[in-house]
Amino acid sequence: MKLKKAVILTVGTVLIGTAATSCGLYKEYETPQNTALTAAYYEVRNDSTQYENGAFGNLLWEQVFTDPVLADLINRALVNNSNLNDARTNVEIAQTQLKGAKLANLPSVSLSGQGALGKIGMASPYGDWSKTYTIPAATVSWEADIFGKNLNNKRSSEIAVTRAEDYVQAVRSQLIAGVANCYYSIAAIEAQLRLSRSTALLWQKSVETMKALKEGSNVTEAAVVQSDANYRSVLASITQLEVTRRQLDNTMSLLLNTMPQHFEVSADATLTVPNVIVQGVPMQYLAMRPDVHAAEMGMAQAYYTTNIARAAFYPALTITANGGYTNSLGSMVVNPGKWFLNLAGSLVAPIFTRGQNKARLEAAKLQQKLALSAFESAVLAAAGEVSDYLTVYEKAGERKVHLDAQVSDLEKAVEYTNDLLIYGNGTYLEVLTAQQSLLSAQTNRISTDLTRIQAVINLYQAMGGGR
Repeated sequence: MKLKKAVILTVGTVLIGTAATSCGLYKEYETPQNTALTAAYYEVRNDSTQYENGAFGNLLWEQVFTDPVLADLINRALVNNSNLNDARTNVEIAQTQLKGAKLANLPSVSLSGQGALGKIGMASPYGDWSKTYTIPAATVSWEADIFGKNLNNKRSSEIAVTRAEDYVQAVRSQLIAGVANCYYSIAAIEAQLRLSRSTALLWQKSVETMKALKEGSNVTEAAVVQSDANYRSVLASITQLEVTRRQLDNTMSLLLNTMPQHFEVSADATLTVPNVIVQGVPMQYLAMRPDVHAAEMGMAQAYYTTNIARAAFYPALTITANGGYTNSLGSMVVNPGKWFLNLAGSLVAPIFTRGQNKARLEAAKLQQKLALSAFESAVLAAAGEVSDYLTVYEKAGERKVHLDAQVSDLEKAVEYTNDLLIYGNGTYLEVLTAQQSLLSAQTNRISTDLTRIQAVINLYQAMGGGR
């Protein structure tokens, strides 16, 4: 009869579990497609060819940054950078937590023993005491995961591992871009220093020329003083460039997690720019970004949290078994003791906690809405970044063309005004103006080259590059 009741209870529980399954407690997360943005993302993420189409963000960093000196610096940063190592540790933590979630379905086993002394009546203080004891073999308790609470916990932990891995990739991508940007900034400062030092030599000669012309009464003392002031301004700018150079060395040292040191760049530190100009911002570029994928995984975690909240409405079935050796049989004490075995099942359904469970479920649903909003914001922000860097890259290229022409014209202007001054047909102000304009245009050209290179680096990162 007892066995029959147990079978009925089990069958009833299975039926309830089947009903719960229809509510989606066992269903795995799928990217929602209820908006145009999420639908486009879902289509791209489920396209297995997206990793094989040669998109800029899909290229390995070694294919983009081919300068051997830069490649060595990036490799050192990937090994030593503390932020990246911390991110990897977070993955290990998430993996450890996942192991715990996977073990939640296993039964719990415990050992315990007890003993007691008892005596009836106090007439004789030296009467016999009764001794009882229980030596268990084990107590085993197992909660059947009929309604998917443990399953959803495990899936949520798996998503946590994925999000931690996304964060590692995001830090890795940021680190690679940071090293590359710092490297080319150093190269640009070195180019400015070479320009300023060569200009200083030319302007020093110009001062000497002005002094010679003054001796011949071709110019006044004002020309000599103005020329010397120009020369001093270049010397002053060199000192500031040297400070910036040292600061960039310190930045690179921090990226490589090493003590401050001096870093050299290749003699011709240029970046071969691939063909990255596209019309618009395809979703394919955005779906590769680790932060966008991490935002989607946030939706997945919110989905499983909602399932866990739903599971709290259903009863918990726990099966317990214990056995051991005892001499206490109810109200009787027997010696020697006897072996015993107990089997029990309990079905606990929430009644008075229903209000709390409803509140928890509503909060979980609202968290899902927030996660969807955060995902869409991440996609839109990523699209804005890609669009910005594409525009900067394109316009920097156009600006460079004009600056090249300007530098060429100003080099001729400096030559012409110098000749005119020497032969008495020009003024020293024309010479000084031409010299200052040329230096400014040459400096702007170096700055524009750096802007264009950094736009490519940042675009590579914005497209999810850095594998």
